[in-house]
Amino acid sequence: MGGMGGAKGDLLTDITASLVVFLVALPLCIGVAVASGVPAELGIISGVIGGLVVGAVRGSTLQVSGPAAGLAALVAETVAEVGVAMLGVIVLFAGLLQIVLGLVRLGRMFQAISVAVVQGMLAGIGVPLMFSQAYPMADAKAPGSALENMAGIPGLLAGVLTNAQAMIAMLLGVVTVVLSFVWKKVPGPAGKIPAALVAVGIGMVVAALPGVDVKTLQVGNLLNSVQVPGAEQFAGLADGTIITAILTFTVIASAESLFTAAAVDRMHNGPRTRYNTELIAQGVGNTVAGILGALPITAVVARSSANVQAGAKTRLSRTLHGLWLLLFALLLPQVLALIPISVLAGVLVHSGWKLFGPAEFPKMWRQDRGEFAVMTLTMLVIVATALLEGVLFGLAAGIVLAALRMSQTVIRQHVEQDTAKVVMAGNATFLRLPKVIDALEAAAASGKPRIRLDLTGVTHLDHACRNQVEEFTAQQRGLGLRVELLMPGEARQDVDPGPAPTPLPRRPVHGEEAAEPAPWPTADAEWFYLDTRPLPEEHARSPLVG
Repeated sequence: MGGMGGAKGDLLTDITASLVVFLVALPLCIGVAVASGVPAELGIISGVIGGLVVGAVRGSTLQVSGPAAGLAALVAETVAEVGVAMLGVIVLFAGLLQIVLGLVRLGRMFQAISVAVVQGMLAGIGVPLMFSQAYPMADAKAPGSALENMAGIPGLLAGVLTNAQAMIAMLLGVVTVVLSFVWKKVPGPAGKIPAALVAVGIGMVVAALPGVDVKTLQVGNLLNSVQVPGAEQFAGLADGTIITAILTFTVIASAESLFTAAAVDRMHNGPRTRYNTELIAQGVGNTVAGILGALPITAVVARSSANVQAGAKTRLSRTLHGLWLLLFALLLPQVLALIPISVLAGVLVHSGWKLFGPAEFPKMWRQDRGEFAVMTLTMLVIVATALLEGVLFGLAAGIVLAALRMSQTVIRQHVEQDTAKVVMAGNATFLRLPKVIDALEAAAASGKPRIRLDLTGVTHLDHACRNQVEEFTAQQRGLGLRVELLMPGEARQDVDPGPAPTPLPRRPVHGEEAAEPAPWPTADAEWFYLDTRPLPEEHARSPLVG
């Protein structure tokens, strides 16, 4: 009976949690669609697929999927370039690629990406999102690129001050942003209501007041908005721009989903995410979304955290939220038409701020200055160019940073009598070539007739450094200097040809008489070669042994 009671309790909790997720997801799905430059219905369709399709697969337990604010700028840019009709093909093939990546078990590959690159990517998405949504908050149209949107803010504010209706819309947006930050601190049951839903309710009331003429959401028939790609759209696959968009959507959507999975796993003690299965689930969802011409789907933090905080225990809650979205859009579409656009824009400005994560920058600065540089550069390049270029730049910067840190070369230089000595240890790669060249040139400039290069402590000597050392040795020998070179892994010295040195005497072996007595090497001898043959019994306690 206890087990049945527990199961019934979990069922009721999951149903309640699904309603909470639905209330959070509804304004976000619509807002992401508007920000992406596509009809609001497509955002709802993607939210339904994220629940009913992705939510039903056993990849993650509590993670919720749907259209993400993080992809809004990329989708808007793509739609502006190739049109809404091509969006379905791009999302469809991105989904198929995700399925392939999951089947070949590359789901965890995305966890190998530097955290600094990921945080820089999120910040680079969040900053343009905030500036682009500042315009819909005032019922205005954004100029275009992120830099243009930033430059146009003073003009936008000036226009708001001279237009009463624009000021009302802006105030609704600002109230929405403020509520998004402070509502969770409201005590009692009211604080459990999603802030976005409270803001939407306030916006609908204000929009209905006499004399208020702010822009509201234009919603059409959900089924009529489905745009199945045709032969003309599939023919666009021959275009390099489309292929690039597919690859970009695949990488960004997969990375965002799996990074979100890792974050959500830290929020609860339930079953952990199966990364490859989850990647396949995301791929299936995007494949379906592509067939219907809807927005791309990723796992989303806001809805996932709402699901966890609402006490969800199983996949039922994230699946049911898609059903509630579908029923609401089919049965109550007229309610959606009462929502002010500025309120949805305010919800997305808050989402952009959370993606930006300003607190992460000083935190990263304290932890690792190099990673801070990678994070900042990734964000700046995304803002100045585009998402793909910024991510690729960030990955390259992260690789260079890792290579520099792995290529730690210790070089010691000193002069002893007539010899300039250079001793190297660590990893000598092309990244440290300037440092190596400086050391070699300093040895040559010392004016000593002998140079000793000891590289026996080098654990890795790449082709560039080896060539430089060998060329330097040959050049100095050509100038008449005596250069001694000991390379990594070598048990003998490489000395330039010259007058044959007096051979070191060989220690006599037991039972063998020396051809002629000779003195042993003195303490100032340059190199010693030890005879490893067994010593006679009477020499077993020689101070040279053990």
